[in-house]
Amino acid sequence: MSASECIGWREWARLPELGIDAIKVKVDTGARTSALHAFEVKTFMQDGREWVRFRIHPLQNNTELECECVCPVLDRRQVSDSGGHREERVVIQADIEMGGRRWPIEITLTDRETMKFRMLLGRTAMKGLHVDPQASFLLGGNQRESL
Repeated sequence: MSASECIGWREWARLPELGIDAIKVKVDTGARTSALHAFEVKTFMQDGREWVRFRIHPLQNNTELECECVCPVLDRRQVSDSGGHREERVVIQADIEMGGRRWPIEITLTDRETMKFRMLLGRTAMKGLHVDPQASFLLGGNQRESL
């Protein structure tokens, strides 16, 4: 993917450091930070640093596929959801891979079980990308799972 490649309002991505090979992402220019569906979120201390362990069902409507992820905590932040409700969320940093390009992004962890997308790609993760709000899956990927 070139630095100015156009992406659709939804795309397939990978989070290789978290062991997630396919996740449908909603590209959300209204969200500042990216958000990832997570449950059983538990923090712990290791070697003087805070870490987080969480579980995820990366594919909507598929509870058979489940990943357990472990990574360092980058931060904790107060985040407002689309309904204006504020909650403190754990923030991690992980690489995202889309269209053959890989780059690090900040991701908040939250329960998105009832949402259509397991992940939102917020605008701070979109540097150099252009969004076509009428297009979907411009980068290809697993369209079998698409809406």
